[in-house]
Amino acid sequence: MRLYFATSNRHKLEEARRVLAQFSIDIEIAPVKKLEIQADDVVEISRAAAERLCAAYNYIVVEDDGLYIEALRGFPGPYSEYVYRTLGLSGVLKLLEGAGDRSAYFKSAVSLCIDGLVKTFVGIAKGRIAEAPRGSAGFGFDPIFIPEGFDETFAEMGVEAKSKISHRAKAFQALGEWIAGVRK
Repeated sequence: MRLYFATSNRHKLEEARRVLAQFSIDIEIAPVKKLEIQADDVVEISRAAAERLCAAYNYIVVEDDGLYIEALRGFPGPYSEYVYRTLGLSGVLKLLEGAGDRSAYFKSAVSLCIDGLVKTFVGIAKGRIAEAPRGSAGFGFDPIFIPEGFDETFAEMGVEAKSKISHRAKAFQALGEWIAGVRK
C-alpha cells in the first residue's frame, strides 16, 4: 500500500517511513500544499487539513504537532513551528528562565483520508525541557526535549532511537496498526 504525505519536511517523512515499513506501507511526499486552519488543537488542525484534501486526493496523510510546555501553560502548542522560526531554541529557553517545572510534552496528530473517510491518530511523548540545547541529530525542538525515562535529548539519541519513542512515531504506529486491521 502507498500513502501520500502532505508535507515538505523530509525529517517527518523519514520518521513516518521508518514506522510504516513494518506494516509494508510506503509513504511518499504528496505534491500538494497543506492548508492549515488557525486553531488551538493540533488534532483539529490535522483533521481539517485532511478533510480539505480528501475531496481531491485519496490515501493522503496530514500531520500536525506541537510542543506543550507546562510552565508556559501549554505554549507554544500548535504554534510551535512559528515559535521555532521566530524565537528559536534560545528564545524558548529564555522564557523558561527561573521556571521550576520544566515538564513538557509533544503531541502529534496524523490524519488519513482513505475512500472519503478521515481517521485521526494521536501520539504523545512526555518529557521535560533541557537547560540548554544538546545534540545535533533531529530537527526543531529536538535539542531541548528530553523524553520521559531518558537523560538524552531527542537530538542526542539520534533519529533511529527517536523514531521508536517519539510522538510522531506513536501516531504513525497507530495509523499502521489501523490499516493492518482493516486489511485483514
